[in-house]
Amino acid sequence: MVRQVPKYNIKAASNLLGIKSGTLRAWERRYQFIAPVRNESGHRMYTEEHIRILKWLVSKVNQGFTISQAVTLLESEGQRLEEEADTTESNRNLNQENSLVQDLMASLLAFNENKAHELMDQIFSLYTIEKAIIDVLGNVIVQIGDLWERGKITVAHEHFATSILRSRIGYMMHAIPQNSVLPKAAAFCAPGEQHELGLLIFTLFLRLKGFQVVYLGQSMPSKDLQTVISIIDPKLLFLSCTLQENLVPALRLIDELQKQYPDLQIGIGGRAVLSLSAAQHERYSSCIVGENKKDWNGWIQDKISSL
Repeated sequence: MVRQVPKYNIKAASNLLGIKSGTLRAWERRYQFIAPVRNESGHRMYTEEHIRILKWLVSKVNQGFTISQAVTLLESEGQRLEEEADTTESNRNLNQENSLVQDLMASLLAFNENKAHELMDQIFSLYTIEKAIIDVLGNVIVQIGDLWERGKITVAHEHFATSILRSRIGYMMHAIPQNSVLPKAAAFCAPGEQHELGLLIFTLFLRLKGFQVVYLGQSMPSKDLQTVISIIDPKLLFLSCTLQENLVPALRLIDELQKQYPDLQIGIGGRAVLSLSAAQHERYSSCIVGENKKDWNGWIQDKISSL
């Protein structure tokens, strides 16, 4: 059961429940089905969990049960009530997360940099780095990109949002320690690809796992890429492709790299991968990283096991 902070005194609890304070005290003394917290003054304080249990009991009494019968039912219904309370808490957390996503989007689309940073500070104070960036900021990135692709926002909006998010994600990424035992990796955008936020998030995901990742970003000439590979000798190489028009050049580059470096494990991700034809999907299935953390973890574990 998720434990909550007590915030209702007995008067507030009585008003919420529609019963007298004396009745509530009598129930507690006789049946001891909840244990209200006492504040510094010795007054009863109730949590949301307490109120939920009490509301359930009041509803049974209103249906014609005695309080004794209701408490007996409560004992048999306890597990179900706990599950309902956990579901309620989970929904509350999800609503909070969605609210933060929408507020951050609104600030970015209003070119309000101070508000955007204030909201991101709040996000990082509430969640782990992985959840904050991959789930929350990642959601913002997907929605901003979708609005831009559908012509609902201007290039200026997209560039401003990208700049703010890239700055924060990049800062967090370089502050994460790396494990020298794990294989090295390199990450870059596909030829012609200018959208790098998705790649930044994936790179940070890898760094949170301890991987040494060289982040190369966008506009990486093939010749320069070969130089980087020869210097750092990565075992894993990742391409990001968002726009469908860049997908064919990306696949062509994968073919070239697989011929030159047969032992190199190459992965590709990004929205454009969803538009692969059935034949392309079959041909490059071993390279498709996936769309979420579960897919990413599976792909990485599979590739590491083959090194």
